[in-house]
Amino acid sequence: MGPPLRVGLLCPYSLTIFGGVQMQVLALARELRSRGIEARVLGPCDGPPPASFVTPLGNSLPTAANGSIAPLAPDPPAVLRTIRALNDEDFDVLHLHEPLAPGPTLTSVVLHRAPTVGTFHAAGSSSSYRLLNPLLRRLIKRIDHGVVVSKDALALVQAHFGVDYEVLFNAVEIKVIRSIPPIPTARRTVFFCGRHEERKGLRILIDAFETMPADVDLLIASDGPDTAELMRHTAHDPRVHWLGRITDREKFARLRGADVFCAPSLGGESFGIVLIEAMAAGTTVVASDLPGYRNVATDGEDALLTAPGSVGDLAGALRRVLDDDALAAGLRRTGSARAEQFAMTALADRYVEIYEGLRGATGR
Repeated sequence: MGPPLRVGLLCPYSLTIFGGVQMQVLALARELRSRGIEARVLGPCDGPPPASFVTPLGNSLPTAANGSIAPLAPDPPAVLRTIRALNDEDFDVLHLHEPLAPGPTLTSVVLHRAPTVGTFHAAGSSSSYRLLNPLLRRLIKRIDHGVVVSKDALALVQAHFGVDYEVLFNAVEIKVIRSIPPIPTARRTVFFCGRHEERKGLRILIDAFETMPADVDLLIASDGPDTAELMRHTAHDPRVHWLGRITDREKFARLRGADVFCAPSLGGESFGIVLIEAMAAGTTVVASDLPGYRNVATDGEDALLTAPGSVGDLAGALRRVLDDDALAAGLRRTGSARAEQFAMTALADRYVEIYEGLRGATGR
């Protein structure tokens, strides 16, 4: 056998701030390391790194991107730290998540010496892809193996760059999620975990929740630009509890203790990984009927899907699963089986095949 495979996973978003891409990168690294692969994660960190295998590349800067504020690190100090880390580590393969995002991943596309895998997560539209298309078309050719996390993400890169990449759905650490003890709740509980911005639909959920019975609580995790305003809006309602930023472990414990997980996003979701996490945790799922969420959820089988932005539809679905125990149990049972199809172990199997092929092709 040859030396252990050394893989650098680069994330453009702050690894200490909740986000789907960050969670995928860290979970994949944990699975790779459990197999004896020397995987390290490089990315911005606003505070202590979340794991011993993370190399911090400085603080993030809130950056407007496609209707959201992303915790990116496009500043020169982060670029220099990225270059220094890549020179020091001597990776066999670089795995770049959102490789064209400004900061560490784009720097790695431009300056890398190791073969690269690029995983594209975004779906919907991209102003940067449109405005910088001539430059990005040249840079994307430097990615040795391209991957997208959904058909919607594939449609985005095909529309702008004319590429045909492999579709590998995101995955979850099912055994980890199910091993974490639930945080019990004294009352029926709806749980939300996502960035507090218009695109995530938290305002819609809060308006829908106002019609819920008095014995139902709403737990809201994470934060964002709308947090202060929404907290003022709900200050009169003792049923609404603001948790702030939480760890992955607490997120899974909250999912396992909640009656319902609600994802009321308005759009821009390429893949419903958080829905799969909720299903794996044994939580009833109510979410918006978005193409990205339909990658993993089927209305009436493993979740209830509602018209995006409709307060009435969302309120009706929440009432149905809270009041109909048989319906909720059936959704949870089917959802648990659905989650098995998105195990991180299977996703890592395929990525290891890709890594080994690239290492062999370059003679490393």
